[in-house]
Amino acid sequence: MDSLSSVANPTGRTSAKWKAFDADLLPLWVAEMDYPLAPPIARALHDAIDRSDTGYRWDAGLPQALAGFAERRLDWTIDPARVTTIGDVLVAMAESLRHLAEPGRVVITPPVYPPFFSVVTRIVGRDVVEVRLVDDNQLDLAGLESAFARPDVTAFLLSSPHNPTGTIHSRETLETVARLARAHDVVVVADEIWAPLPLDGRSVSPYLTLGEDLTGPDVSLVSASKAFNLAGLKCAQMVVGSQATADRLKERMPMEVTYSASHLGVIAQIAAYNDGDGWLDETLAQISTNAHLLGDLLAREIPAIRYTPPEASYLAWLDCRELGLGDAPAIAFREQGRVALNDGCEFGTQGRGFVRLNLATTPDVIEEAVARMASVARA
Repeated sequence: MDSLSSVANPTGRTSAKWKAFDADLLPLWVAEMDYPLAPPIARALHDAIDRSDTGYRWDAGLPQALAGFAERRLDWTIDPARVTTIGDVLVAMAESLRHLAEPGRVVITPPVYPPFFSVVTRIVGRDVVEVRLVDDNQLDLAGLESAFARPDVTAFLLSSPHNPTGTIHSRETLETVARLARAHDVVVVADEIWAPLPLDGRSVSPYLTLGEDLTGPDVSLVSASKAFNLAGLKCAQMVVGSQATADRLKERMPMEVTYSASHLGVIAQIAAYNDGDGWLDETLAQISTNAHLLGDLLAREIPAIRYTPPEASYLAWLDCRELGLGDAPAIAFREQGRVALNDGCEFGTQGRGFVRLNLATTPDVIEEAVARMASVARA
């Protein structure tokens, strides 16, 4: 695909993906795409630079752009009045816990995105309660019920679709979560940054589509950053479940926090939401191809690695425990195979023996990565 030409060695890129490791390592770790920027976003940013439009962020138009995108792509009707612009999803996560959830413990479901741990404990200063995934990376509903029933639990950080497994939680599962949360006065903070990336024709049910009766006190955290590779242009959105929650957030959260979003980030996200559908469709097709290619290659070259293609996202969660490489196989793959992957241990103790691989690249890179990994597995 011409618009997804390989940029496996983009000498001009200076972001973390390309600079954190030596140049001879194949970087398939952090969630950055290898693809060229979507043309509508590039044009919008070039136009902003040409007019020296680099001041403080002004987000007029962003809530409406998000609402249009959500309606088209996710069958989600968003009231723009319930949208707050903020710097990124992690800032939004911390602010949600501070201002919408009463002091108490926070439930997380490992293996899960590593900042879930640090945002709760180091930034917000609360303790976590772990309810690990079960049965092919599904939420443990019985475990959540027990956790929510604890008097010291006041919030649940929901990863939906789940990072790192790529699991799409069914609407029925989310309804159960919401009912349990309401029964026990637990605020749900839903990280839905991967929602625009369902693969193979699947669909995602955004948490707030369950309706205000079930999700009124809750919040969804979204951004175009993962779907359109905009992490460096700081901008995310908090969408709340009711007007009462919107009023509470406005009253409690200092306006200055919202200025952690950059003006160029706002411009880029408006362009993505309004005009990026074609690019996103093409990108999803390539990621789906890569996800299945990886499965075929692993089955042939490293059958001891267990892998289920993600239902959403461009994250591949690989079970390498049968390779005998210890709790952190990412170290061997990096040092011996020269492939940089995320260490599963960072996602919780349940991630020992796993690695996370970034599929948002080109097929030749996937093939080279598996060849390098196979050389380690055979050693």
